[in-house]
Amino acid sequence: MTQIRRSGDAGQAFPIYITVVGGLLFLALAYFAVGQAAATRSEAQTAADAAALAAALETRDELADEWLANVLEPDLWQDVFDGEVPVPDACWRAHELAARNDASVNCDPDGLLGYTVVAETDETVGDTIVPGTEDQKATESATAVIEARCSFELPTEDTGDDVLPRLSCQGKEWNLDPDDLLDLPKPEDLFEVHLAD
Repeated sequence: MTQIRRSGDAGQAFPIYITVVGGLLFLALAYFAVGQAAATRSEAQTAADAAALAAALETRDELADEWLANVLEPDLWQDVFDGEVPVPDACWRAHELAARNDASVNCDPDGLLGYTVVAETDETVGDTIVPGTEDQKATESATAVIEARCSFELPTEDTGDDVLPRLSCQGKEWNLDPDDLLDLPKPEDLFEVHLAD
């Protein structure tokens, strides 16, 4: 005995199949658009972080140079560690580094010992199924701060004016001899630079 198949049943599955495949394709493209936007935002954050750190590191080096220039004048050390000495604005480093990361930045000193940078990507998110993304750029911000790592006590009358204070820099001691200033702290010994939380 032979069974007769109805051809109409097979044709009903095809539109459902097309709808499911079309829906999955749409979801895949939507996820791709979200991924592109996230990648662009990540690029902007990387550019902002790097630019803020670059400006802060440049200022750290300038402050370290000021400390070295005044190493025999311990009365001026605290001003250097507090950032209260004139040093050039280092936002030029932020602009330079942002350009290497395909971004442009607005940079502002954040107090005496920090920089806040807002970075915008040069490239857009690109063409996606989400309308308006073709011209959308990502913008992110970052703040880098400089903190003194060292403390000291000024000489008293008992120790004499020709003795330099012992410099304590987070666990490392520097006994400075005015007659032998070859072994001096480096910028990274004097100051710590990090992104603000």
